[in-house]
Amino acid sequence: MKSSKWTHLHAQFHYLLIHRQLLPRNQRILVALSGGQDSLCLTKLLLDLQPKWGWDLAIVHCDHRWRTDSKANADRVEELALNWQLPFYRQIAQEIPKTEATARQWRYQALAEVAIAHNYPYIVTGHTASDRAETLLYNLLRGSGADGLSALTWQRPLMGSGGSLEQRGRGAEEISPSSISSAPPLPHSPSALLVRPMLEITRTQTGAFCQEQNLPIWEDSTNQDLHYARNRIRAELLPYLQTHFNPQAEQALAQTAELLRADADYLETAASELRLQASFSPTPEEKVRLDRRILQKASLALQRRALRQVLQLILPVAPSFAHIEKIRDLISAPNRAQTDPFPGGAIATVEGQWIKIKN
Repeated sequence: MKSSKWTHLHAQFHYLLIHRQLLPRNQRILVALSGGQDSLCLTKLLLDLQPKWGWDLAIVHCDHRWRTDSKANADRVEELALNWQLPFYRQIAQEIPKTEATARQWRYQALAEVAIAHNYPYIVTGHTASDRAETLLYNLLRGSGADGLSALTWQRPLMGSGGSLEQRGRGAEEISPSSISSAPPLPHSPSALLVRPMLEITRTQTGAFCQEQNLPIWEDSTNQDLHYARNRIRAELLPYLQTHFNPQAEQALAQTAELLRADADYLETAASELRLQASFSPTPEEKVRLDRRILQKASLALQRRALRQVLQLILPVAPSFAHIEKIRDLISAPNRAQTDPFPGGAIATVEGQWIKIKN
């Protein structure tokens, strides 16, 4: 397919790929195309840059069956793939997701399964700086820490089954039209790398690009439903902030998320080192044994993160702030102090220098 005229957005996207080393040359890449303006813009940019990078592109579409026109939308995306002479994969939800979180979990699992089955090591999605700003605001209002405020990352692994690594271990800390840290995949779990190469590009830019390129945007009626928190943030909160506080609020919030992401990654690595230093081999009846003396010497931030990592390994649900504080209180508690049961029935007890977690 003949490339379009080189635009400023082409140049910006090309620079981002080089600067951040997101998508290597000559790789097989699966593009998640919903039919909306952001994913359409992404697909067209990748097509136009394909001669320079040598990619082998394919398109995947996830049909949640939420709307009466969802099949027609999927058919339209398939027609686009045919016109662009790209392989096309359609994933259809067997059960209609009842919540955004359920839909997101199914979507990422479906994307990973297609990528792994057809040997595409990279999956790209059309998340933008606007999505990053919305995610930060949503998680700020939920009381999230730095991880949640910077949840939309440039890349992260997706598991081939059972959902994403983060959904299995950390819980969903973000929202977005389609949606945590760059921890490595679990051993022996097949994975593909999810890449979001447009996190410095705004929705205004993608809309203008689609108009310039005469790309047929499929309007998703669910994006107008203010019952969903992300839609209310997009339609009401962000415009208010832009009008009354900062016209560049989206870019400013996205930049804040980027700064927080670097801080969170550094702290998570340091917390992992602390957790390993403080962890000792438990007895058969114990799940975990932690040395309180080592934890006492660490900063509050590292204590919380290290204990969260511990709880992620043993709890059947993502640990909450209350769970983390409950066990952190034992670092300086008197001997024989203990917690009430965690989800799943585990109890943490102080025995001398140790915090022991048992069923």
